[in-house]
Amino acid sequence: MGRYVIRRLLQMVPVFIGSTFLIFFMVYALGDPVAALFGDRAPDPATAARIREELYLDQPLWKQYLHYMGQIFQGDFGTAFNGDEVLDLMRTSFPVTLRLTLVAIVIEILVGITLGVFSGLRRGRALDTSVLLLTLVVVSIPTFVSGYVLQYLLGVKWGWVSPSVSPEAPLDELLLPGVVLALTSLAYATRLTRTSIAENVRADYLRTAVAKGLPRHRIITRHLLRNSLIPVVTYIGTDIGALMGGAIVTERIFNIHGVGYQLYQGILRQNSPTVVGFVTVLVIVFLLANLLVDLLYAVLDPRIRYA
Repeated sequence: MGRYVIRRLLQMVPVFIGSTFLIFFMVYALGDPVAALFGDRAPDPATAARIREELYLDQPLWKQYLHYMGQIFQGDFGTAFNGDEVLDLMRTSFPVTLRLTLVAIVIEILVGITLGVFSGLRRGRALDTSVLLLTLVVVSIPTFVSGYVLQYLLGVKWGWVSPSVSPEAPLDELLLPGVVLALTSLAYATRLTRTSIAENVRADYLRTAVAKGLPRHRIITRHLLRNSLIPVVTYIGTDIGALMGGAIVTERIFNIHGVGYQLYQGILRQNSPTVVGFVTVLVIVFLLANLLVDLLYAVLDPRIRYA
């Protein structure tokens, strides 16, 4: 196991370098950060040259990238154009988005897998048809539509929850945004679990377990569910990074100052250091989530061994 983890960590290095270079290239090479800094005003040529020299923008792109990566490894993600340190913005925004993502993942796991199991065990029946139709409707509705509708009904009209989240972002206020963020992923997790359960319920190993006279709950939890959850775990693991990066719409709706909010502000104001810094951390989250998923395979299926 230790050798496998080391090998995977080494494999993550070129992926990280390639991903961050593409991000850096798209942000810095396809726009002028100095022009974005001045907005509609035309900067003085001497001032623009001095700022480019200070920001290391007068160097070739590959040197800019190496300089930036050297700063990151020293814990310096640069300074936003408004003067705020990007690392300080991360300290305030990432904990909020992590709590929101945690709420969404828990809802996705509990509701999605539960509905998928019940639907898969009753394939072709009324419950199965209802779940499939419900998930299809959820997938078809954009997040900004479901978010605003739930915010208006539950927060404004009926007053069951707060329509916006306070700056502290406590867990109880993140429940509704977590549901909105998790809806589409929950629907996919439900359908994926349902399909996997429906396929494995006819497998030979399951018929053998039934022939042995094992209790039904043990057959489902120890045999059927563990083998059926492998594709679901793969999806949920990769979905962690997607939820963190894709929370822009949800955080805008509920006024949550998290990663999505900072990315939106960075893109809107062409604040290159903020965008590159936050996306770089999201790349690390993606890579670590994929590693965790691979390690969970051996827990779900004992036949999987890592050399």
